[in-house]
Amino acid sequence: MSTSTNMTQKDLLEVVPPFITQGSSAMVRLLELPPGDPGLGPHRHSGPVFGYMLEGEMLFELEGEAPYPIKAGEAFWEPGGDVIHYTVANLLADRTSRFVVVMLCAPGVEMITMVSDAELAEKADQRIPAPTR
Repeated sequence: MSTSTNMTQKDLLEVVPPFITQGSSAMVRLLELPPGDPGLGPHRHSGPVFGYMLEGEMLFELEGEAPYPIKAGEAFWEPGGDVIHYTVANLLADRTSRFVVVMLCAPGVEMITMVSDAELAEKADQRIPAPTR
């Protein structure tokens, strides 16, 4: 087997994830948001999620952070667990946005759990608004 001498590499993201429960599994998923799609409502992931934006642009909002755009070619992550993932919306009205994620799933816990309206109301004062322009 020969090795390529023309290979290039670029580090996209390096983080120290939270504790990963023994017995966790990994899932790789391709997600496509149609033009202007508001995405999935507030939810949690059972473990850390690492992603890469393939094309388009999405609005990304996690508990404790102001919403921000992620554009094609950028990587992102979220710790999962108790952290609420508020927004993952397509910012483009005329194109589909696509991204791939690697999710580490805690054993015996659904990968995605929707957050109740009662909890959203209880934590409303902790949500950081988007910066004004």
